[in-house]
Amino acid sequence: MEKMKSDKMKIGNPLVLYLDCIMKRKGLLMDRKKKMPLRMCLGCRVHKDKKELIRVVRTPEGAIELDTTGRKAGRGAYICSNVICLKKAIKGKVLEKSLQRSIPQEIVTSLVEKMDSVP
Repeated sequence: MEKMKSDKMKIGNPLVLYLDCIMKRKGLLMDRKKKMPLRMCLGCRVHKDKKELIRVVRTPEGAIELDTTGRKAGRGAYICSNVICLKKAIKGKVLEKSLQRSIPQEIVTSLVEKMDSVP
């Protein structure tokens, strides 16, 4: 008798699928959504989804560049896609602290130019 109960409650069972459908309609069963990782913008200090932010990376060679893919190797910091947040992070030296390296002025200007070209 116990074996028959477990056979009926398998995932492919139409009765179980029907009950799941009814429970979803009534709000008793929640859909599982994949969690999006949150990161904080260094300029405005607002938590956003990782995909909404642009990553500034200090590569193992010591170069500082923008990482639009979010997959480059190195120490990273996240900034909103507007230039104002980048300038705030540079002015408050938050970006330097995060990347653990001083940032020369020519790199700052190249980052601002690249940030303007990013959609």
